[in-house]
Amino acid sequence: MENQTVKDQVGRTVVVPKYPKSIVSLVPSQTELLFDLGLAERVVGITKFCVHPEEWCRNKTRIGGTKRLDFEAILALNPDLIIANKEENNRADIERLEKDFPVWVSDVNDLDSALEMIDSIGQIADSDSDSIRKEIELEFGNLKLLTTDLKTLYLIWKNPYMVAGSDTFIHDLMLRCGLKNVVGASRYPELTSDEIANLNPTLVLLSSEPFPFKENHIEEFQKQLPNTKITLVDGEMFSWYGSRLRLAPAYFKSLLAALK
Repeated sequence: MENQTVKDQVGRTVVVPKYPKSIVSLVPSQTELLFDLGLAERVVGITKFCVHPEEWCRNKTRIGGTKRLDFEAILALNPDLIIANKEENNRADIERLEKDFPVWVSDVNDLDSALEMIDSIGQIADSDSDSIRKEIELEFGNLKLLTTDLKTLYLIWKNPYMVAGSDTFIHDLMLRCGLKNVVGASRYPELTSDEIANLNPTLVLLSSEPFPFKENHIEEFQKQLPNTKITLVDGEMFSWYGSRLRLAPAYFKSLLAALK
């Protein structure tokens, strides 16, 4: 089998087949990208969180969760390419897998690095990603930024409260919506109720994932922040950095219109 030597997004040199025939994806948003690249016959394993597309969710071999991999299941599949992510997968797991298999790792913190990831996976998998990239660029190019003073807090978890910080993919998409992230700390800091109140956000976005915020949580926050607009949002639109990005700008437009 002829190989190619490529760099992944964390700077590692990876030797992979020029035409990988047995691919395992450890990341939901990248699993959906592989589907949209037309690789249905070549993707053999996905995580239990890979819910798109639905038919893969039903029919593909599950190899555990993003943080708790089933190494025996992966070994049985004997993939010639594993696609992972720096943030969503554990470093120790990646180091364990790369002893036996080629592992390509993405590192996505903004739209530009997401587009780079899409191009790279298309190239590695020998599948044309140009149409997906161009559609994403077109849709985001047509997204009119909302000019507003909405100081926004984006919550991803409860007990403890965790929020999207200033160097995350979510933060970048918030900026592209014209929403001002009130969190200056990096990554996903934990905040107390008092710390949230002291930030005095104009808008609080409660994400549908990874914690599934519901309507009753709006009521809880409204008691703490009586003068703040609080709304549920589709976490996939703010945090999935694969081909789902084609749908995100239209969702953002609808969200922004509802906030006026």
